Parts: sequence; C-alpha cells; structure tokens
Amino acid sequence: GGEHTITYPILQALAAKHGPVGLVHVDAHTDTGDTALGERIYHGSPFRRCVEEGLLDCGRVVQIGIRGSSYDPDPNKYCREQGFRVVLAEECWMKSLAPLMREVRAQMGDRPMYISFDIDGLDPAYAPGTGTPEVAGLTPAQALEIIRGCKGLNIVGCDLVEVAPMYDVSGNTALLGANLLFEMLCVLPGVKTL
Repeated sequence: GGEHTITYPILQALAAKHGPVGLVHVDAHTDTGDTALGERIYHGSPFRRCVEEGLLDCGRVVQIGIRGSSYDPDPNKYCREQGFRVVLAEECWMKSLAPLMREVRAQMGDRPMYISFDIDGLDPAYAPGTGTPEVAGLTPAQALEIIRGCKGLNIVGCDLVEVAPMYDVSGNTALLGANLLFEMLCVLPGVKTL
C-alpha cells in the first residue's frame, strides 16, 4: 500500500546497513523525476533521490514495465545515464519473462537487493485501482515470473505500492496486490516453500 515515496526512506535505512543495494523495480514509470509543483520529494522522484544519496548500486538496477506518455523525447535518458537497465513494457509483450529474469539474477549476483513493485506496472485491465494507470502493461503471470525469478537472491526488503482503494471498485487490484505481496514473502531468503 501507500504511494511510491515510501520506498525512499526504506532504502535509506537499508543502505545504512548494507551499503548501496541492487533494485528490481516494476513500474509503468521510472520514478526518477526531479520536481513536481516545486517539491523534490513525491511519488515520481524516489529513485532520483536515492541515486543522489548513493543508496542504489546503479549497475544493479533493473526497471521493468516502463511505458506511458512523456513530455520528454527521451524520457529514460536519466536512467540509462545512471547505468540502470530499463526494460520497456513493449519488450515484454506476448512473452515469458523467465529469460529476462535469468539475466537479472546474474546481474544482481549475491549482493543485497530490493524489490519495489508499483501496481501500475500491470495493465489496468488487471489492476485498475491505481492513481496513474497506463495501458499496455504487464500481465499477472508476468508479475509472478518476475517475483519468482528473484528467489534465491539476497533480498533485503520489498514493497508493493500505489494500490488506491477508491479507484478499485471491483477489489481486483487489492486482491492482486495481496497475492503479489504473498509471493514476495515466499521468495525472501530462508523462507521454505513446497
């Protein structure tokens, strides 16, 4: 729950303990904006603030599902300049993400990493209850492939954000979000599953 700003102080605490961490970030947006309405800390800026504070191991940041309109002709330039791997949603359409996650696992290695999952990474057909929906997103099956693909990594924390109950008339978004959180708990180190 909550909006994506909550990831910023969590990563501050984790980096204080572990040093800069890797990041698997599922989202429609990169959340690397600088300011909005004069504010530097808002739900579209947490990962820029994290970069500025050295909280992320930028060579181990993967953003999956990125899409949507932009005011900038190259909206992902900042991310690429930092060394992030940006996987656009269109690169995920109509296919399994298991091969991608094998690459991500190799990139993360055995060092500490974090999973941050914005529910709007999924297509609004599956998760309409969010504040900034973008069409042509990931499927629930792909979300499971991403999360399950992190099993065995040195996960030091995770979150699922941006579920907005007031827009979730059917309750499907909350159901999906709860199931994805359950899946994240199942891939934490030391958790035994069948």
